[in-house]
Amino acid sequence: MADQDPISRGNGSGDPESEPQVATITQYIKDLSVESPSSPQAFQWQAQPQLEVQFNINVGKVADDVHEVVLKIEVAARSDQGVHFLVDLSYAGLYGLRNFPEEALPPFLLIEAPRMLFPFARQIICDATQNTGFPPLLLDPIDFAAAYLAQIQGSQQGQVAADGETPAMEPSDKPGEPGDDVPTDASGDA
Repeated sequence: MADQDPISRGNGSGDPESEPQVATITQYIKDLSVESPSSPQAFQWQAQPQLEVQFNINVGKVADDVHEVVLKIEVAARSDQGVHFLVDLSYAGLYGLRNFPEEALPPFLLIEAPRMLFPFARQIICDATQNTGFPPLLLDPIDFAAAYLAQIQGSQQGQVAADGETPAMEPSDKPGEPGDDVPTDASGDA
């Protein structure tokens, strides 16, 4: 018993040093802007504002095995009377990825990492709208996998039409430079 490894490994486990490893290093607000340009008049308006929500995902490599994922969410509430409020949030996370296969990087950085960031960004936006004097805004969940697949299909169709080849999607490898953007417009009523 004493000569056995105390760490129990699952079936198919190899050397832990060579298996893919992921760690969230930190999460942080990179940029936050909250405006209520029509206050205090906006509090007297009876019209229900139209809500516009857009998001982007930017990925950059900041060091060996460390990637920054920035989830940018823009929210605007407007009615015929004017702008009720604007919220612009860039919420980021640093992720350490070791022994990760190259083909697994884009799905993790553009689907799983934003999925982990979203609940925190949602709470920040909720608090920000409430702190401007409006009811708290709880954003509906975002399907990052569907956005990623739509981006792949759109880029493949555009690339195939241009030169007959299928492009490979990969995040930026250059430190400090943004990589893939996944823009999406999720408009709805407030």
